[in-house]
Amino acid sequence: MARVLSALALLPLVIGTIWFLPPLATLVLAEVVLLLAFREYAALAAAYGARLFGGVTMIGVAATAAAVAFDVTVVVLMASVLTIGIVSLATDRRGLPMLLDVGSSLFPILYLGLPIGALVAVRLSAGREAVLLLLATIMVSDTAQYYGGRWLGRTPLAPAISPKKTVEGALFGLVAGTALMLAIGVPGLEQSTIPERAVFGVAIVGLGIAGDLFESQLKRGAGVKDASGLIPGHGGVLDRIDSLLFAAPGFYLFLQLA
Repeated sequence: MARVLSALALLPLVIGTIWFLPPLATLVLAEVVLLLAFREYAALAAAYGARLFGGVTMIGVAATAAAVAFDVTVVVLMASVLTIGIVSLATDRRGLPMLLDVGSSLFPILYLGLPIGALVAVRLSAGREAVLLLLATIMVSDTAQYYGGRWLGRTPLAPAISPKKTVEGALFGLVAGTALMLAIGVPGLEQSTIPERAVFGVAIVGLGIAGDLFESQLKRGAGVKDASGLIPGHGGVLDRIDSLLFAAPGFYLFLQLA
């Protein structure tokens, strides 16, 4: 019940912001989500023994998301790398601990900032319909994976990472997510053929599954079940956007290349 109530509370906010408000509102909402997710990532990194350069990294993550949306990504990435490298010189950590700190501080810029920025860039370049299609595809796929896996799941998908995920559940997700894209079509790719849209759908859903497993790998290494308990029934913000962190860049790249 908590899972359903949380979804009912959050979905109108997300859909309303994307559909009814200007693109800048989508960026603001994305930045709020991003900062909440970064806090959860920082806790996971601490469990690995890393000491993040918190303030500098958080600014880099937020700035990178905005930079992707406004096409100044390279400048912000360079500035972030240089700043974190310089800040590391002032710490008392050397050798492997220092490398762990620097790597863990740079990683969320790529893992969180770029994907969320790609999502906002899709809103700016392809419109609100494209963003909502991406979100709907991931949600439909996740739901199909969950219930399909509970119904017919027998074969573990990645037992060392996430024992409850099954091959059968993943197949349900692939079929459901791809079917949605075939039924609705992709804004900006109206001239694409059905086979092309099918390949696109499978690729996006597959990236979402990979993103889910990647975050599960991070949590398993940190010894936690959820990134946080912020969203009742769902875990943390990072648990809700893990699939999007891989699917959104793929969606953006496909639109750019197409």
